[in-house]
Amino acid sequence: MMANGLSIAGSDPSGGAGVQADIKAISANGGYAMAAVTALTAQNTTGVQAVVAQEQDFVVQQLRSIFDDIRVDAVKIGMIANADIAYAIADTLRHTQLRHIVLDPVMIAKGGDRLLDPMAVDALRSELLPLATMITPNLPEAVNLANTQPVRDRDCMPGLAHKLRDLGARGVLLKGGHLDSDDSPDLLLVNGQEHWFEGPRHATQNTHGTGCTLSSALATQLAILDDPPAAVRAAKDYVTGAIAHADQLQVGHGHGPTHHFWARS
Repeated sequence: MMANGLSIAGSDPSGGAGVQADIKAISANGGYAMAAVTALTAQNTTGVQAVVAQEQDFVVQQLRSIFDDIRVDAVKIGMIANADIAYAIADTLRHTQLRHIVLDPVMIAKGGDRLLDPMAVDALRSELLPLATMITPNLPEAVNLANTQPVRDRDCMPGLAHKLRDLGARGVLLKGGHLDSDDSPDLLLVNGQEHWFEGPRHATQNTHGTGCTLSSALATQLAILDDPPAAVRAAKDYVTGAIAHADQLQVGHGHGPTHHFWARS
């Protein structure tokens, strides 16, 4: 049976991130993709030009329309835009029996533009993080959530992951892409055990939407495999391939997207 994956995130009209990237990643990983849109953005590979958040009642109606009719095997939560939407999503998801909720705490776009209202960070931390079966922050996002000092090397990553777990997340995939190193190690903390996933760093600026892509792939693989370490390995291998093949695309003049369907090219 094909897994049904739901993305709750903002829209990226250029197709590299947001629900557009989520739909591609879920599909490429063998799932059926659905999406509830939290915000509309005007953005491209050079940056974000405008953001319009949806009304929280409309976000809830989208979710209710899906849950009233369709079996949902996994949810990925990305850009939430503001605190009201965070509270609305959390209240809706509490009434479901979802086994897999992956939270990608999107705060800042690849080009440096803020995508999360600063007032919403507390709501994300208190309402959505405890609902997540897995969170997938990069190092700056993790430091922001844990309200701690910046992490400079991989030896500090376990302590940071445990702080996030103490905030209520059942599983933490802490991404090491912001380390100043030749590789890109990720740390999975789940069921009290630490698992390291090593990966090469590819010399390309075409990494727009990698966080969206990884979290959506992970949600899909969790629904398919129901094994966190195996799901992380599958999702990371997929994203590594998408980045490695990104230069095959010719999209925009800034941080281009990854190649979501690289395995079929």
